[in-house]
Order: sequence, then structure tokens, then C-alpha cells
Amino acid sequence: MKQLPTFTPREIVSELDRYIVGQRDAKRAVAIALRNRWRRQQVPDELRDEIAPKNIIMIGPTGVGKTEIARRLARLAQAPFIKVEASKFTEVGYVGRDVESIIRDLAELAIGMVSEEQKRVVSVAAEDRAEERILDALLPASPSGGASEPTAVDSGRETREKLRQLLRLGELDEREIDVELVDEAGGPSLSIMTPQGVEEMGVQFKDLLGGMLPKRTRQRRMKVCDARQAFAHEEAANLVDMDEVRELAIQRVEQTGIVFIDEIDKVAVGSSSGKQGPDVSREGVQRDLLPIVEGSTVQTKHGPVSTDHVLFIAAGAFHVAKPSDLIPELQGRFPIRVELASLSRDDLVSILTEPTNSLVRQYTALLATEGIELDFRSAGVVAIADVAATVNERSADIGARRLYTVMERLLEELSFSAPDLAAQRVVIDEQMVGQRLSELVEDQDLSQYIL
Repeated sequence: MKQLPTFTPREIVSELDRYIVGQRDAKRAVAIALRNRWRRQQVPDELRDEIAPKNIIMIGPTGVGKTEIARRLARLAQAPFIKVEASKFTEVGYVGRDVESIIRDLAELAIGMVSEEQKRVVSVAAEDRAEERILDALLPASPSGGASEPTAVDSGRETREKLRQLLRLGELDEREIDVELVDEAGGPSLSIMTPQGVEEMGVQFKDLLGGMLPKRTRQRRMKVCDARQAFAHEEAANLVDMDEVRELAIQRVEQTGIVFIDEIDKVAVGSSSGKQGPDVSREGVQRDLLPIVEGSTVQTKHGPVSTDHVLFIAAGAFHVAKPSDLIPELQGRFPIRVELASLSRDDLVSILTEPTNSLVRQYTALLATEGIELDFRSAGVVAIADVAATVNERSADIGARRLYTVMERLLEELSFSAPDLAAQRVVIDEQMVGQRLSELVEDQDLSQYIL
């Protein structure tokens, strides 16, 4: 099995700091959880299966970095990762998605990851095969059924080698040839309706029928450079052993998979509720989640997947419900609780400028494509953060997401007119921010409108 990257917790936190401001406790918790995945792979086999992942629940208002922490963690881990919203699922027996589809989707994602990795491994062989197919198209075989003369064979071989050299030098890239490619979008359409909870039966039946039908091909006229890429893609797919891909993918899901369940508070049942109406379904979703989080086997079209060692990270604002409103069994499966703090004005200033993907850098790069040079002054950045914080206080607090709205409003006119303007330098200072955004702060209705 592919080894996990060997980042130390300190290195993980340092990497998260490049994209997320503050939230030290949450970063440390996920860094330890990720490092423990690697540590578990190093322990003796007889103990390895006994070490369960320490699931995490992150509690904090919207827009403070919960989702971004999970997303960046998955990239660091290079592990199968899926983000789902708890509110989109329903209890078995109700109309909607059942929670087992989370693991089925995670398995599909892992299949794609492993398949792409395997294709990169066989890429050299695939390129060689693609080259031969290009040469076959450039120099079709003689239609004569009789034995070829030795001189003709030698001449054909020599011509083929000359074409090979020209092909490798790129001198034939613009020549057009007729090629035959597998029509991936073609074939008869098949729709199978199945009862909720047995969707996999329909999927497997469709795959079985699809395997029995011959692949359709189509003729196309393409440039040599495009045909070479298409042939290489086809040959790489042919060289990959899909049975091995499925085996590796399922193993990777079971050992390193990460599931991020957002809006977990939306399925919590408040203590004042009589557990009637929709509250019954919410509690049902929790009870359906419980066996998956505890560890169970989910049937997928690629085979059974055990969730015993999948890491689950849940997150919720918990404005109305409290973490204690989750059913006790589910609470117990998330032993690590981390509270994320609301963002202050200073935090918003840091978010605007410090991360690698900061909004200041994004907008500067976007408008630079039109010849507009944005010069964000320190006072201007502070003024933008101050407007965002003020609007958050007066209406719903959506954290750093408010910065997107404020920045878009600030640069709306410039973004619209940029293609018609001559190359110039635009200074974003406190005065400009005040002129463009004053009504945003003063008009209560407008601040609600841009939520």
C-alpha cells in the first residue's frame, strides 16, 4: 500500500498556516490526527487493527475556516477525501440519500485517484503504443494479399523509421490523419429504478450489461498532436489492471479515507423538542450515521468497504442546537472536540493579506490580466476589514465570507470597465474604500441584501 506522507504535526500546522488564519487548536487537532494515521502504519500488525481513529468535531460559527482546514488536510494527506452536508441525508425509508452513499462516493473517488496514479506509471508504454498507432495511420499497410518482396519490406521499414524521427521532432504535429477511437459517450442509454437502500443492485446490473456489449468506436479526423494524446489516453486505460485498481482503492479508503461531515448541527434535535415531525428524521439520520462512524462494512459496486479506520471530521455552527443535543452514542464517536473562535477585525486584515491565496493577491492577479495594477495600501486593507466586521456585527455573522462580498462591491466598477481602460495603477487606500463602501455600512437593508 502507498505510504502516507511523513509530515510532522508541526509541519502540518505550518502548511495550514499558509492558508488559514488563527484557529490554532483546530489545526493542532487535525495535525495530530493525520500524524496518527502514519504512526498506525508503523506499529506491529497484531496491534494495528486495534488502533481506531480519533474522530474530531469542530464547533464554530460559519466562515471561520472549518471546511478549509479539512480540505487542506486532505491535500496534505493525499488520501481519499469527501465532504458531505449532513442536512442532505435522510433516514432510511424517507425520500432522499441514505448515509451509506457517503462511503460509496468515497470509493468512487479512490478508484479515480488510483486509476490516475496507475496511468502515470504506464505512461511511457502508453506513449510507445500511441506512437505505433500514429505511424500505422500515416503509413497504412499494403492491401496486397500476396507475399511482399524483401526490397519492398525493407523500403517500408525505412520509411516508417523516417516518419518516426519526424514525429518525435514534432514536424508532423499539424498533419491531419483519420483515426478510430472508442466512443466513450456512445452506446445505448439504460436507466434502472431501484428501491431506496439497494441502489447498488441497479448500478451493478448496468455494469454487467455494459460489459457484455461491445465497445463502440467512431472515425475522426484529427491533427497528429491531438491524435497522439487521444491514443495515449486509450492505451494507458488498456494497460491499467482495473482489478488491481479496485483492490488498492478499497484498501486506501479503509486505511486512509477521510470523511468531512459539515452542518452536523442541522441533524441535532434540540432538548426542547418533542421529537415529532422532522425531528424524528433528524435523529434517524444520526442513528444511520452511527454504525458507519463506529465501523461497519458498506457494500459498493467495487466490493465491500470497511469503515473501521476511516477518519471522520464533523463540523457545525451549533447556533441553535448544542453538541449535547446529538444522540449520546454519536457524541461518543467524536472524542476530540475543538472550538473555533469568531474572527476579529485583526483576523480579517490577516486573511486579506497573509495566506498564499489571499483575496488581495487574487484580485491583483485578476486585474493584472487587463493591464490594471492594484496597489493595496495598509490603511485601505484595514478599512476593508473594518467594513466587513461592521456588516457582520449588524447582520448575520458569516465570518471571512463577508470579505468576498465587500471586495466584490469595492472593485465592481473597476472590474466592469477594466477592458476599456488604458493600463494604469489604481491605489486602494482608506479614502477610496470609504467612498465606495460608505453606503454599505450606513444602509442596514443593503447590508442584509448582500448577505
